[in-house]
Amino acid sequence: QVRLVESGGGLVQPGGSLRLSCAASGIIFSIDVMGWYRQAPGNQRELVATITSGGRTGYADSVKGRFTISRDNAKNTVFLQMNSLKPEDTAVYSCNALQGGTWYWGQGTQVTVSS
Repeated sequence: QVRLVESGGGLVQPGGSLRLSCAASGIIFSIDVMGWYRQAPGNQRELVATITSGGRTGYADSVKGRFTISRDNAKNTVFLQMNSLKPEDTAVYSCNALQGGTWYWGQGTQVTVSS
């Protein structure tokens, strides 16, 4: 069983930055993929970014050039650096992790971009 806990959300003005963190704990032997998703009110959950254990990354078109995903394999932690934030980035951001063929999810952290 893997437990994921996100942190770093909050209220930020348009154009500002936030850095989200997601720490994995529990029975961890080899986490393959970690990623970030988001869900805004009334919308479906959408993929934001993913990163493999080898460091290969992927991004949604809407965040390319503004968001950067990274991970610390030794600490089983994934990060999402979000720059040039826009009001449309407002959502609950959740991380997930793939281990042993099972996806695990965190509870999410709220990000609000507003002046």
